[in-house]
Amino acid sequence: MKPWLTFAWIAALRFLAEGRMQSGFILSGIAIGVGVIVFMSAMLTSVQTNFTNRVLTSQPQIQLLAPQEVARPLRRHDGVIEAAIVQQPTQRILSIDQWQTILAAMRARPDVVIATPTVSGSALAVRGDASRSIGIFGMQPDDYFRIVRVPDYIVAGNSDLGSDDILVGLELAKDIGATIGDKINVTTAMGGSRTLTIKGIFDLGNKGANERNAYVALRTAQSLLGLLGGVTTIDLTVADVYAAETIAQDVQATLPVEADSWIKTNAQFFTAIRAQNLSSALIRIFVGLSVAFGIAAVLVVSVLQRSKDIGILRAMGCARGQILRIFLIQGGVLGFVGSLAGALVGAAALMVWHRYARQADGSELFPLYIQPSLFVSSAALATITGVIAGIVPALRAASLDPVDAIHG
Repeated sequence: MKPWLTFAWIAALRFLAEGRMQSGFILSGIAIGVGVIVFMSAMLTSVQTNFTNRVLTSQPQIQLLAPQEVARPLRRHDGVIEAAIVQQPTQRILSIDQWQTILAAMRARPDVVIATPTVSGSALAVRGDASRSIGIFGMQPDDYFRIVRVPDYIVAGNSDLGSDDILVGLELAKDIGATIGDKINVTTAMGGSRTLTIKGIFDLGNKGANERNAYVALRTAQSLLGLLGGVTTIDLTVADVYAAETIAQDVQATLPVEADSWIKTNAQFFTAIRAQNLSSALIRIFVGLSVAFGIAAVLVVSVLQRSKDIGILRAMGCARGQILRIFLIQGGVLGFVGSLAGALVGAAALMVWHRYARQADGSELFPLYIQPSLFVSSAALATITGVIAGIVPALRAASLDPVDAIHG
């Protein structure tokens, strides 16, 4: 006999082996329950991870902007208001005041990973008889492309920007009938005009962005928008993406800028994530309850069926604590073995689903992320659930009177 295989373990395993049909049914139920938990958890984690990555690679995590212009009522010396009705001023393209100092302060913060200046505004792209309204984004490619991964979405050409180059979206290129190497005339309401060469065409996976977004060098955008030496935004990435809103509020409270985090600008996305997390938690709870009741039911039946055996064991000097441990061990073993089978079932279902669930063009819906910790936590949860479910039957078995059990 193994030194760790105590009497309680021997009796528990023997009881499970003798009631193999009952044990088989409950193991199947546990496996299915754990498989559902593993499948749903891994799929929801993959969906959230892919959505989050998509959001974080297509926009800055925090964006600093110049405060909006605010109209104030005219007052006389004594504080009497001259004109109570104030019209909201037209918002102009403004440069951030002392942006070099703010940029240096951001780069000095330990919680900020990347900080880069950008210039953005509206323009008109003209090629021959075709014209389209576009949004110009001027930036320093080396830093900006570490925040917004435009090079990852290039489908033609490359992202090496010179002062006379431009990157355009796939839909915009189609609309104006342009391709790599073609020239387009870009003009702005501020009177700026440049003839730029299309260096690259990107596909961000969003038709609206592909129709409107265009990227140029920082100095090119400054010249077009009449902001020589100025910038309209400072884009940031931070060490902890989920602390972006807290960092944005701190920056806005200490510097003369407005700070918008990706959490604030994607409120609907976070609402959807919370709903998914809630539904996933509810699934885990109800599946866990069904597993617990199943184990408890099997052990209660086992106590009833083996009451004489329990009485004989008690009459032979077996302590109540040993009887208690026998049934707790049974619950733990059922939960652990069932969780291992369920983890395999869930992993197999994930692989099959990922293999055959495809987009219209045959590509995968999204990359699948399977964390080893998911299987460990599922096994631990099922084992603990099995032990807890065995408490009531174990207490009932331990409380049996030996004489009554033998005669009963």
